[in-house]
Amino acid sequence: MAITAGLVKELRERTGAGMMECKKALVDTNGNIEKAIEAMRKAGQAKADRKAGRTAAEGLIAIALDSQQTRATMVEVNCETDFVAKEDGFQVFAAQVVTQALDLRPATLGALLNARLDPAQAATIEERRQQLVARIGENISVRRLVSLESDRGRVASYLHGGRIGVLVAINGGDERLAKDIAMHIAASRPVCIAEGDIPADLLAKEREIFTAQAAGTGKPPQIVEKMVAGRLKKFVAEVTLLGQPFVKDPDIPVAKLLAENDAVVEGFQRFEVGEGLDKMSEDFAGEVMAQIKARPDGAPAANDSNEVPR
Repeated sequence: MAITAGLVKELRERTGAGMMECKKALVDTNGNIEKAIEAMRKAGQAKADRKAGRTAAEGLIAIALDSQQTRATMVEVNCETDFVAKEDGFQVFAAQVVTQALDLRPATLGALLNARLDPAQAATIEERRQQLVARIGENISVRRLVSLESDRGRVASYLHGGRIGVLVAINGGDERLAKDIAMHIAASRPVCIAEGDIPADLLAKEREIFTAQAAGTGKPPQIVEKMVAGRLKKFVAEVTLLGQPFVKDPDIPVAKLLAENDAVVEGFQRFEVGEGLDKMSEDFAGEVMAQIKARPDGAPAANDSNEVPR
């Protein structure tokens, strides 16, 4: 049977899968669309792509360290609800993903997704992700990964409830200090290590804001300049790791704590689940508005309910 474009289009609409997956399924089933759907559901393809556009802003952070504690990898794996983030299968998947990421050292996220989930299994991480989507019924994504390595010191990590993860490379001090610094970074959200690491555009933006604020006071230019310098100094202390007061003892800056322990922070990474992503409730509001705008009279359809989509 000839596989027409119309047949592929119908299968895409009914399954939400990609064009190539649909075409292959139709070829394999000799154009029988019902058998194609059945085969795609068994393979976990029929439901996965349909949910790909839904916001996955929940999930968890997973971390893996090597045996020498000199290298670590961190990944964020997202889902749509906190309930699924606590599901055993989802958590096992995240743990397997970060373990493979640590072992394989992929150059990109795409390379990681194309890698096998387990050396003893044929399925790739992406294929397993699609199977999870089909089984659980939510969009799931491996959003990002990062690795950190120390040539002279150690890499410490900290996980807070699976929602905030930190890696820190530190030279000097002891294991407890490294863990304390990781915990501090989780709580205090520094942008960078020192003043020289602050992005130039961020510093310029803050300077512009402080200048406008100070100028609005009507004070002389020389006073305005001092006000701006003072506010910039305070800003630098707030956003740099070395300038922040240590979270476990606010009377001592992190810079002093490190100096007293003859330690230097070489680098750090901080992930928080869903940061930068819109939450599902915002998507639902957009869906409702889209439905209303789709009606010529602006009224809901006869079978529409007042319930918020779940």
